[in-house]
Amino acid sequence: MFAANADYGVRSAPGTTKFTPQQLAEFNGTDDSKPVYLALKGVVYNVSSARKMYGPGSGYAVFAGKDASRALGMSSMKPDDCVADYSTLNAEQMETLDKWVLFYQKKYDIVGVVSN
Repeated sequence: MFAANADYGVRSAPGTTKFTPQQLAEFNGTDDSKPVYLALKGVVYNVSSARKMYGPGSGYAVFAGKDASRALGMSSMKPDDCVADYSTLNAEQMETLDKWVLFYQKKYDIVGVVSN
């Protein structure tokens, strides 16, 4: 789990850290000294245990350091779809997004939330 550490520029208890989108982008897997995070529906998950899947050059790198809600709801790997706004998703896509949220909740630790 994420440990509050001045090196990461955040100082909050695990699960309560607030990230701006710009701060979240710093955890995109390009710096091996930092954890890898992604967000869904504004909730930030530590996916560092799967760094090989989310790190640069890997299949899911497009999601790292971003709120990928729309992209996962659409089952899209396009960088332009990796945005927090999922209001345009249809009912089937919302169901897909909700399934991804359940998956991430079960597999990864929550480290915080995205706030503007």
